[in-house]
Amino acid sequence: MEESFPFHYSLLEYLFTLGGLCFFLLDIALDIWTVVSFYQDGDYMYMAVMIFLLLGSSILLQVFSWLWYADSLDKKLETKVEEFANSHTLITPLHFLQLGVYLRYAGVIEISTTLFLQKTNSFTEGVAVYLNHDLQMLRLFEAFSESAPQLILMMCVILQKRELELITGLKMLTSAAAIASTVALYHRCMRAFLPKKRKMTWISTGIYFLWNLLLIIPRVTALALFCSVLPCYIIAHFLCLWMLLVLGVWSQKTDHMESSGWEWLYRATVGIIWYFSWFNVSTASITLKTVLYYGVMGLDTMMLLGFWCWKEYEGCLSSLKPYIVIPILLGLYIVGIILKMIYYRWFHPNCDEQKIAKPIEQQESRQAAAFYDMVTDSMGTGVHRSAAPAQPVTGVLKRGRNMAANFFY
Repeated sequence: MEESFPFHYSLLEYLFTLGGLCFFLLDIALDIWTVVSFYQDGDYMYMAVMIFLLLGSSILLQVFSWLWYADSLDKKLETKVEEFANSHTLITPLHFLQLGVYLRYAGVIEISTTLFLQKTNSFTEGVAVYLNHDLQMLRLFEAFSESAPQLILMMCVILQKRELELITGLKMLTSAAAIASTVALYHRCMRAFLPKKRKMTWISTGIYFLWNLLLIIPRVTALALFCSVLPCYIIAHFLCLWMLLVLGVWSQKTDHMESSGWEWLYRATVGIIWYFSWFNVSTASITLKTVLYYGVMGLDTMMLLGFWCWKEYEGCLSSLKPYIVIPILLGLYIVGIILKMIYYRWFHPNCDEQKIAKPIEQQESRQAAAFYDMVTDSMGTGVHRSAAPAQPVTGVLKRGRNMAANFFY
C-alpha cells in the first residue's frame, strides 16, 4: 500500500519547515515592536490599523486550521502531539487562543523528525507532505492577509512622513521578497505531488520567485502610493475590487472546503490573494483566466498610479517623481509577465490526469481509505484493509489533490 504515496520529503524541506517556524516567531516579535513604536510616536491611527491587520489575519488562519482539524476530530490524527491535543479536547481552546498554527508546526516537525529517524518509510513521507501542504497554505493566506497589507501600511507611513531613504527602501524590498518567498515555497510544496518532482530545480524555483516578486512590487507600490495621497479611499477601492474578485472565484465553482457555507470563506480569502497576486483555483480555461486577470489588475494598477500622479503634481506631497516611478513600475510589471511566460513555457509541468487523479474517482477513494488505515495502524493494531468501497475523498487528501491538479494544469 505504501506505493500509493510515492512522495519524497527531503532534508532541505525539513530545514525549510524549521526555518519557517523561526521566521514566523520573528515576524510576531517584529509586529509587536512595530505596534509599540506607533504607540510611542503617537501614531494611534496607524497602531489601530496594524492591530486590526494582525488580529484579522490571525483569526482567519485559526478558523481555517480549526475547520481542517474538525474533519478528523472523530478519528486518530497523524501525529502524537495532535492526537494528544485531540484526546484532551485542546484543539478548540488552542485555536481560540490563536495557537493552532503552532500545533500544526509541532505536528509537521514531529512527523518529519520521525521520517528521518526511520529513513525508509515512504508512508511517513506521504503524511509529512500532506501535513506540510496544509501548513504552507496557511502561510500563503497569512502572506496576503497580513504581510502584504502591512507592507502597504509601512510604505504609506514612510511616504507621508517623507522618510524614504536607502535603508528603508531595502527594508521594503526585503518584505516584498519575503512574500514572494512564501509563494515560492508553496510552489515547491505542490511539486511533491508529481512523480520524482518533475523538473523541480532551483532554477525553476528561482524564476518562479522572481516573476512573483516583480509582479508583487508594482502592485504593492501602486497601492501604497495611492493610499499615501488618498488614504480615505483605499478601503472603498479594496471592498469594490475584492467583491468583484470573490464573484470571479465563485464563477470557478471551487470545491475546497467540506461545507458549502465555509467554501465562501475560502473564496473570500482567495479574493484577498487575487487583490495582490494570481492564484489558480480551478483547471478551466487557465490561459483565458490569466490574461483576463492581468488585464484587469494592470488597468487597476494604472488607475491607482494615475490618481497618485494627479495628486502629486497638484500638491507636491513627496519627492518622488512620477515620470521616473511610473516607468520603473511598468517595466518591472512587464519583465515579471515575461518571466512568468518563460516559466510556464519551459519549467512548469502540465497536469497529468493519470498521475494527479481526480478526488472523486474510485482509485482515489481506495487510496484515501488505505491512507487513513495505515495512519491508524502506525499508532495501534498494525492491521489494515486492502480495499475500501468507492466514496468521495475528503479532508487533507481532497485539499492536496485538488490544489495540485489546479496548480499544474
